[in-house]
Amino acid sequence: MAVAGRVLRMEAEALVDLAASLDRGFGRAVDLLAGITGRVVVTGMGKSGHVARKIAATLASTGTPALWVHPGEASHGDLGMIGKDDAVIALSNSGDTAELADIVAYAKRFRIPLLGITRRVHSSLGEQSDVALILPATPEACPLGLAPTTSTTMMMALGDALAVALLERRGFSAADFKVFHPGGQLGRQLLRVTELMHKGVEVPVAPLDIRVSEAILVMTTKSFGCVGLIGADGRLAGIITDGDLRRHMNPDLLAKPAASVMTADPKTIRTTALAGEALGIMNALAITSLFVTDDGRPVGIIHIHDCLRAGVV
Repeated sequence: MAVAGRVLRMEAEALVDLAASLDRGFGRAVDLLAGITGRVVVTGMGKSGHVARKIAATLASTGTPALWVHPGEASHGDLGMIGKDDAVIALSNSGDTAELADIVAYAKRFRIPLLGITRRVHSSLGEQSDVALILPATPEACPLGLAPTTSTTMMMALGDALAVALLERRGFSAADFKVFHPGGQLGRQLLRVTELMHKGVEVPVAPLDIRVSEAILVMTTKSFGCVGLIGADGRLAGIITDGDLRRHMNPDLLAKPAASVMTADPKTIRTTALAGEALGIMNALAITSLFVTDDGRPVGIIHIHDCLRAGVV
């Protein structure tokens, strides 16, 4: 426990130092990456390579086309993966990683923008980079001071900072995010009600001027346990549920105007809402269905089971 606490404190302190060390170079790095028309190629060797792979994945999933290239493979043909419209992010703690030499030379030869992330400004990478982001000289958490720990944590965090800064500059939205994350829990969280709702003839609606007996027939046919009553202007005037019928139960109920037992101005949800929001409303109100409306006009209905089947929880 003591070791774990020490390591976490050291790495947390390193991130604080990194944040304090940021200067205009970070802004230039964001400008450089935002200004290209190609992809961001991220590379590194050893532990830096593993971090580089993650940074490339984060960039790609947040709206900045990116890929990872192994520096060793780059020297044996994969330099062809780097185009003239691309930019290169190279990671090296020392800044003098031999395996990066060919990628650095290639970038300089073909005037491909090079962003270096290293601890040593006067290293080969630091001096050759168009923009160099220099990591603070904080000690590694390893007691030998050798295993990459705090240095890789800072690299990872700096990559996240670049990705998020680019995301915000581009106005990358939740809808854009869903395009790149259609599967898994993230994709389910970003489902919209329009993707799950029932529409057309499935929607239980009827004119406002019908009687309760006719409303019950619609409720029975559509199987949602409710019916929406539509006014002359096409907007949802109210809703009748099984609960409304029970509350108004009497011998004359079937002959009554449906409007006399409806709940006026029922809770609805907009077409652009996330399915998770619809589920939250239904849970909060202890109801099982919500009409989906556009300018007050019903365009669909979503049932709580639709959300649960889709994995929206």
